[in-house]
Amino acid sequence: MAAVVKAKDNGGLRPVPADDVLFGKSPAMQEIRVRAMKVCRTNVPVLLCGEGGTGKETLAKWMHANSSCAAGAFVKVNCAAIPSELLESELFGYERGAFTGASQSKPGRIELADRGTLFLDEITDLSLGLQSKILHFLQDGSFFRLGAEAGRTVNARVICATNKDLEVEMALGKFRSDLFYRINVMGFRIPSLRERRADIPVLAEFFREHHAHQFGKAAEPFPPGMLDYLQNLDWPGNVRELSNGIARFVLIGTEAASEIQQTKKSSLASVAPMNGAENIQLKHLAKDAIREMERNVILEALRAHQWNRRKTAQALKISYRSLIYKIHDAGLVSRKSSAADQAG
Repeated sequence: MAAVVKAKDNGGLRPVPADDVLFGKSPAMQEIRVRAMKVCRTNVPVLLCGEGGTGKETLAKWMHANSSCAAGAFVKVNCAAIPSELLESELFGYERGAFTGASQSKPGRIELADRGTLFLDEITDLSLGLQSKILHFLQDGSFFRLGAEAGRTVNARVICATNKDLEVEMALGKFRSDLFYRINVMGFRIPSLRERRADIPVLAEFFREHHAHQFGKAAEPFPPGMLDYLQNLDWPGNVRELSNGIARFVLIGTEAASEIQQTKKSSLASVAPMNGAENIQLKHLAKDAIREMERNVILEALRAHQWNRRKTAQALKISYRSLIYKIHDAGLVSRKSSAADQAG
């Protein structure tokens, strides 16, 4: 089973994939690995940007586990999941009697992260008022519990993450520019899974073993061609979607592959949004849908014939040259050697 390291947080010990799984071998992730190694042992704020499901939290945990504050807690705050009227007390804590129902004092997440790492996920969802208070905390490490007269000081590493474009948020007046410059001392853009397809096989194998252990059952090995098949899907949900797909495979076996395929077909309706403000040409939409369906058929046939392109061409009743053209036109690049096409 792929090795993992442990990151301590307020929820207990959570697994973090070993370096060769987390960073894979794609150039984009290798560049992130080099930069992360340089910054992880410093105490400068870090900003992680990227689409949902790309693994920003996992990278934050890796930085914590490899930092000088690894013995402390890794405390996550999902700024989008906590109602704004409750988020301030969750972050900064409160004193007894600070508001109705505050029968006793309670430390906030910032306090719990003392000598550890505070991970502010989806920081763009903070209200402007809370952004101001976070900025003040980042300046000198001091803050006030709700209802407190005396301030407190903690020493916590701060890592922030967002799936939004902060330049746009600042232009719209939704995010403070001074806070942006404070948290963006070292910024990382985490690539989408479709930008790092070379890493899909090692990630898939990691998730196969991880979910087998999670569900307490022996997982089937991947059938021939499945990893190539997975590498050629777009994965709009990124690493999180891949993990869910492999979880289904562990639970129900090869039927999961057809479920993944069906999910991709059902997403054709979202090829172009039906926005009345946009001039969508029906023939272009139909062309895109047909092209996507053809791509899916070719993928399924290649997988069924273990990526032997000559046998696939025979099964599809098209010439070998036509299949090669369609494979390249659809961006389906097999990782198998050309010798496989001569077999059989």
